[in-house]
Amino acid sequence: MILQGANIVLGVTGGIACYKAIDLCSKMVQAGASVDVIMTDAATHFLTPLPFQTISRRPVSADMFRLLRDTDVSSCGSAAMAHVALSERAGVILIAPATANTIAKLAHGLADNLLTCTVLATRAPLIIAPAMNADMWASEITQGNVRLLQERGATIVGPGYGRLASGRVGAGRLADADKILGAVRQALGRDGHLAGVRVAVTAGGTQEPLDPVRHLGNRSSGRMGYALAEAARDCGAQVRLINAPTSLKPLYGVEMIPVRTAGEMYDQVMGCLDDTDILIMAAAVADYRPTRAASQKLKKSEGTFALELERTQDILAAVADARSANKPRLVVGFAAETENLLANARIKLRDKRVDLLVANDVSSADSGFGVATNRVTLLTPDGDTEALPLMPKVDIAERVLERVATLWRACAPELRDTCHE
Repeated sequence: MILQGANIVLGVTGGIACYKAIDLCSKMVQAGASVDVIMTDAATHFLTPLPFQTISRRPVSADMFRLLRDTDVSSCGSAAMAHVALSERAGVILIAPATANTIAKLAHGLADNLLTCTVLATRAPLIIAPAMNADMWASEITQGNVRLLQERGATIVGPGYGRLASGRVGAGRLADADKILGAVRQALGRDGHLAGVRVAVTAGGTQEPLDPVRHLGNRSSGRMGYALAEAARDCGAQVRLINAPTSLKPLYGVEMIPVRTAGEMYDQVMGCLDDTDILIMAAAVADYRPTRAASQKLKKSEGTFALELERTQDILAAVADARSANKPRLVVGFAAETENLLANARIKLRDKRVDLLVANDVSSADSGFGVATNRVTLLTPDGDTEALPLMPKVDIAERVLERVATLWRACAPELRDTCHE
C-alpha cells in the first residue's frame, strides 16, 4: 500500500467540518501512515487535540514555538522547532478542512501560526481540501487565492456540493474522504515505478441491450479493474479507465471514460492505442449481443422466446493485430474461467499475444465476480507461472502492477528515465 510507512502532516483549521478530519486521520493511520496533526487555534474551538492524539498515537502540534523532542520526531536530533521538524518529516502536507482564512494566508505567504510556517518551510506536496460557506468559496478573492496556490503546485480537492452547516445548499462541503485520500495517494506515488507512463485500464461488465429496459450482462462488479487503475495511479502513471456500468465511485486522479456496450468499449480501446504505453484489459466484455434491440419493451407471451445473438468484436485480438510502433508497449489480459483454468489461460495467452495474462477461476464463491477477494495465476509467454493466494483485489492489483513495472523496465530500456526505481 502506498500509505504504508508514509509520513503525512494533517493540518486542521477552524471550521465546522473539522470533525471529519478525525475520520481522515483514522483512515490514514489504519492504512499504515504516520500522521502528525497540526491544529490552528481556531480549530481547537471546535475540537480538542485528544481524538487526533488518540488515533495517531502522536502528539498534536499547535504551538509554533514548542520544541519537538527526539521522541516526537526521531530524525531531527534531540530537539527542533516544530515547523522545521514537521516540514522536513512530511511526505505530504494535507490541510482538511482548509478555511478561506488559511487559504488566503498561504496564497500570500503569511506565516503567523504553526501550520502556515510548516507549509512555507516544506518541499513536500501540498493538498488543500477547502470547506466553507458557499458565498465565501464563490468570492473572487477566494477564487483568486486558490488560483495562486494551484499555479504554485498545490492540489485543490473539492469542495463538494450539498447541504452546508448554515442550512443552505451549495458548493462548500469538505470533499469525500475517498477523494481526499486519493489525492494523498497520488501525491505520494508521483515518482513511482511508472511515473509519466500512460496506462489504460478497462473495467466492469458490458451490457448489451435487448430493449429499452433489459440487457444481457454478467456479474462483474468492476472492483478488479478499479483496483488496477488505482494501483497504476499510485505508481505515478497517467491513468485512463474505460469503465462499463458499475456501482463504484469515480477514482480521483484517473480519467474516467464510461461505456456501456462491447462495441463502445471496442471503439474507446482502439481509439486510445496510439496514446497508451500499457493496456490492462480487466473488463468482462460480452462475447455475444442480440442481433437487433427492440425499440419498445418486449411483452410476455405464451410459449418460448427465441433470441438471436451475434458475436461482438474481440477487443484483445484486435489490439494484437493493431499493435504497431510499440503502441501499446505492454498488453495485459484477463481470463475468467470456470474449468481447466491453466489450460484455457495458456490458449488465450498464445492466441491473444498478450505480455501478461491474469487468470482466475470465477466459479469459486470467494474469488472473481461480485466479491472483494480474488485468487489468480499470472502467466507470461516465456512459460513463467505464478499462483497468488486468495487476497483482497486491491492487493492483487498491487502484485499485478509490480509485475507490470518489471516488464516495463525490461521492454522499454530507452525509457528508464521515466521509471523511478
